[in-house]
Amino acid sequence: MNIDAYRYKPPKPNYLPHNVEVDEVVPDYIIPMANADDRENAVFYNKMKRTAQEFGITRPKGYTVSYHANPEMEKHHFGQTHPMKPWRLTLTKSLVSAYGMPFAMDNYNTRAATYEELNSFHASDYLDYLASAPAEDMPRDIDNPDKEVRFNLGGSDCPLFHGLYDYCSMSAGGSLDAARKICNKQSDIAIAWGGGLHHAKRSEASGFCYINDIVVAVLQLLRCFPRVLYIDIDVHHGDGVEEAFFSTDRVMTVSFHKYAPEIFFPGTGGLDDNGPKSEHNPGAHHAINVPLNDGITDEQYEHLFQTIIGKINEVFRPSAIALQCGADSLAGDRLGRFNLQVQGHAACVEFCKRLNIPMIMFGGGGYTPRNVARAWAFETSIAIDAHKKIDPIIPQHTPWRERFIHDTLFPTLEQILGEPRANRNTQKRLQEIVQHVHEQLRFVTHAPSVQSKIIPPDLAGIRDDVEDRLREENAEKDEELRKMREEGLGTPMEF
Repeated sequence: MNIDAYRYKPPKPNYLPHNVEVDEVVPDYIIPMANADDRENAVFYNKMKRTAQEFGITRPKGYTVSYHANPEMEKHHFGQTHPMKPWRLTLTKSLVSAYGMPFAMDNYNTRAATYEELNSFHASDYLDYLASAPAEDMPRDIDNPDKEVRFNLGGSDCPLFHGLYDYCSMSAGGSLDAARKICNKQSDIAIAWGGGLHHAKRSEASGFCYINDIVVAVLQLLRCFPRVLYIDIDVHHGDGVEEAFFSTDRVMTVSFHKYAPEIFFPGTGGLDDNGPKSEHNPGAHHAINVPLNDGITDEQYEHLFQTIIGKINEVFRPSAIALQCGADSLAGDRLGRFNLQVQGHAACVEFCKRLNIPMIMFGGGGYTPRNVARAWAFETSIAIDAHKKIDPIIPQHTPWRERFIHDTLFPTLEQILGEPRANRNTQKRLQEIVQHVHEQLRFVTHAPSVQSKIIPPDLAGIRDDVEDRLREENAEKDEELRKMREEGLGTPMEF
């Protein structure tokens, strides 16, 4: 297999650190299936097929999983020194594909969200500026930290990079498509790793997030489901989503995050922050925050998650779940400081899956790409009920397998960190958190009213106009899908 056919250079970055050349900062990455010829694509496809057959990866019984992605997102670049690397999506895709997981799912190449769809949450003046602001080669606050930026756009956290609006639209488009497949009952678990950008506000970018795709997707879910439970396992507080649904009892937000308000972004999400203080506001007690300290372990995190989410499910009785799977809560992340391993992070996904409630799995943070890819690939295997079938040793044919450094999905803490971080979460403090959450839930009415003064906009007409234009383009892909189904790939066989 000629690996040079997959060699790819990243797009020109939007800014450079001082006195550093491009080639010294970002190496060439080998991107799978980019510029490969038909023969090489066929070779990789056959290896995927053999791996799926070897591990017995088939469509799960009794429910449908869908995978929503737009490959064009992966080509964007926030900047040489910026922690956010869209390339992590390509690395995730390579691992998911190498294991043959696509054969067990409905795979959708999603379109970008339209302006009107983004406008279902975001303000028009913000979207107009986001769409028209020219790209800038250097963040405005590099030389002048006090320089004013409009809508919080153009600084180091949220730079104006090339193709920004397209990137945001594609991220939201994947999440919105996942929500629609859930609403239409075409899917029971929908995966949108390109989404999960939970910090964006209605009229402001924040924390690497420009468009809050989660809010746009949940607004769609609320057209079909009376109550939505939003769960966030990113290392940062899910402040943008909490703020968006602050005054409604139809959405309960639950965020597990590091809380150190003086030194750690965004500085919100304290234990006592539980929504509006007025009992007359429907959103009172519908924001649950689980503030954590550095060094929490798999065992602590899993017990805390299951205890809290289990009780919330019992009281709130959600009809759909939006699960943000930010991978910066993993050990070894550039920004996070937990001792979580892939197994502990994924245990949260597995617990939610066992609730048998329609669910969207979003991406989110995660700034060490190889760790992000491991977590999201393994969590994809949980969604399709293949996590006990696959070999933890990464398949030999995985594109740029060497980028993972360790050849397993589950490197040890010693391999990742050398020495685990000091655990600053005492058992007494974790018990206090559980007790507080249970106390808040006493004020939550069982199965609250579904009445809402503001009904999320019906975007069906906009969707139909756009998708009619795309239908002809997808005809060739439909023919390929038909041939694949005739082969019986991903279908359990009787012997």
